[in-house]
Amino acid sequence: MKTPQYIGVIGSGTYTASTYSVARDLGFEIGKRGWTLVCGGLKGVMEGAARGCSEAGGMTLGILPGLDKGSANPYITVPIPTGLGDGRNLLVVRSSDVIVAVAGGYGTLSEMALALKADKPVIGLKTWKEIPRVHYANDYLEAIQLISLSLGSKVMKPQEGAKGAKNKIGI
Repeated sequence: MKTPQYIGVIGSGTYTASTYSVARDLGFEIGKRGWTLVCGGLKGVMEGAARGCSEAGGMTLGILPGLDKGSANPYITVPIPTGLGDGRNLLVVRSSDVIVAVAGGYGTLSEMALALKADKPVIGLKTWKEIPRVHYANDYLEAIQLISLSLGSKVMKPQEGAKGAKNKIGI
């Protein structure tokens, strides 16, 4: 049996229409590839990504800050209540193979830092800039390329990005 790939999508619970749309498109591509989407399970970027993944027939895992399963957005397949508040950020990071940060505030920044500390690949999309070892994508399709490369090798050189990696491995 093939080991499932868990892709963490992190970002703010508050959002603009364009950020929600990017998260939804990203989630759709994650679901289309059969990857499992892991997120904080609430609104905003988390809902957009889960909605897209769900629309593509994918599995979504929502690691909730509270104890109420019913607080999950309607696109979460498996809600996991933790009662940990922001401490659930560590669970999102640790359960993911790759993290994609879409926009976001300090909570997103903390998740990015936890992922980097755990040597997880981190992809930034419209989020905090100039963080060492974060691979920045210009759009959701480039983020998907970076996820694929990360899953294939589990190691990407800092700031290599999809274009540089494409040239090196010939895809």
